[in-house]
Amino acid sequence: MKPPGISKVRWGVLGTAKIATAKVIPAMQRGAWSVVAAIASRDRERAERASIELGIPTVHASYEALLADPSVEAVYIPLPNHLHVPWSIRAAEAGKHVLCEKPLGLGAGDVRTLIGVRDRTGVRLQEAFMVRTHPQWLAAREMVQSGRLGDVRAMLGVFSYMNTDPTNIRNILDFGGGALLDIGCYFVMTSRFIFGGEPRRVVASIDRDPALHVDRRTSMLLEFPSGTFAGTCSTQMTPDQRIEILGSRARLVIEIPFNAPPDRPCRLWFDERGALGGGTIETMELEACDQYTIQGDAFSQAIREGTDVVYPLEESLANMRVLDALFRSAARGEWVAVTE
Repeated sequence: MKPPGISKVRWGVLGTAKIATAKVIPAMQRGAWSVVAAIASRDRERAERASIELGIPTVHASYEALLADPSVEAVYIPLPNHLHVPWSIRAAEAGKHVLCEKPLGLGAGDVRTLIGVRDRTGVRLQEAFMVRTHPQWLAAREMVQSGRLGDVRAMLGVFSYMNTDPTNIRNILDFGGGALLDIGCYFVMTSRFIFGGEPRRVVASIDRDPALHVDRRTSMLLEFPSGTFAGTCSTQMTPDQRIEILGSRARLVIEIPFNAPPDRPCRLWFDERGALGGGTIETMELEACDQYTIQGDAFSQAIREGTDVVYPLEESLANMRVLDALFRSAARGEWVAVTE
């Protein structure tokens, strides 16, 4: 809860991407610590339509103009993947705190660059992994750490949707498109979160679209010191998402792990007996919440209170090193060490 007398952080948004207009901006407008005060687009009419629909008072006809706006304290960046680093740098150098969509860059070198920019400018800069602060993931990790599952031996994941539009940014290789960077990054981040450490080595299989050349299906195996994560992500497969965590004593299923609905409870399924057919499953419901509101408020609170962000760039760097290793593994057709 924000104490009385502390003003909300005033946010600006670079672009009118669907994730911004449909999910993030409406959620942040409901925040206790955040308010979206400005939006920019290279197409002024699009920005004006968004401002009217979403109640944003200020419109800028360029990203540069928004960054020059002295009333804007923090910037949310939902631009295509290949633009994340250059605009994060420009925003930080303009003195704005930055919350940038995942993946933060196209490789570990990009994240190292942003760490240097953060340290030089003194702003807060974070990758927007909204699931990191969702109560269902916090509950899952607490159950793991408390020992309710026993020793965690394996974690399984599926995340897929269907998108064959060649003009969509997720299908443009030069824009950082493909399944691994778009949705496979969630597997890497959440498995590191649950296992509480880094994988030692990884192996991956990638199927590339013959015309678009992006990875349309990536399957991966991450070997942690105490167990493994195995998952498949795809941009050309029937839509699905599920996470299962298996321990020596029990298993836990997160029903909708990544696109958690904001308007109804989330469910976790806990099974301690393991009877086939699911007769022993305990359903755990968490009250409805909007993970984008929680994310925006957590970042804004860190700004106001001068505290560390929830997901620091060092975590983003560790995540990107694993993604880099998965690409290397698929290219070579063998296990590779993450530390290589």
